Amino acid sequence: MSIAMILAGGYGKRLRPLTLEVPKPLVKVAGKPVLFYQLEWLKYYGINEVVILAGYLKEKIIEAVGSGSKFGLHISYVVEDEPLGTGGALRNAAHVISRNETVVVVNGDILTNIDPNKLVERVKTGGLIAALGAVPLRSPYGILEIDDEKQLITGFREKPILYEYWINAGVYAFTPKIVDYLPERGDIEKTTFPELADKSLLGTVKYMTPPYYWRSIDTHKDLEEAAKDLEKIGGLLPVHE
Repeated sequence: MSIAMILAGGYGKRLRPLTLEVPKPLVKVAGKPVLFYQLEWLKYYGINEVVILAGYLKEKIIEAVGSGSKFGLHISYVVEDEPLGTGGALRNAAHVISRNETVVVVNGDILTNIDPNKLVERVKTGGLIAALGAVPLRSPYGILEIDDEKQLITGFREKPILYEYWINAGVYAFTPKIVDYLPERGDIEKTTFPELADKSLLGTVKYMTPPYYWRSIDTHKDLEEAAKDLEKIGGLLPVHE
């Protein structure tokens, strides 16, 4: 069984002033911290060991989560003393990655119920070093429907999901070989992944939304919209395809 790592060291600057005293993973959506949703999600999919890669306001995270017993999980921590980026944070935890067959990694600001075991299976069966979850792009804007011939507006679509475009879901599965590609500092999106892609060692799994749910919690507007989403769909788990 895989373990999971949660990247929880960022400052969350776009969520200030909330994140001046609360780390981004503990910001609440519909009354519950994003991190708590993530722990419940990982538990649901059979992952019982979680390592939180903490930095900014790490004491608050440790205090809120503790050993993980209240979530039915075993939780430990790897702490960065200064910001290292996503790649550097993972490099800082290389000793954990190296002793596991596969590791599921998730950004600490992701609210989702996608099945991470599909990424693990993709890595194991594909001869890959990493697999990246992909979700269709949600337009940040409303879309105009236009009759090009008549140059008339025929309708409006409020922030539709654009299924012809796919984006990084911030959920990954790695083998221990990923350590060879991790920078001392910097982000995996800018360093590790392009190199793996060039070598055909980076796979993907596409997750349709719906039936799955995915949202990155980056701004105050995301908090508001995610709360409305959860009310509308009645929570995150489970998903039956």
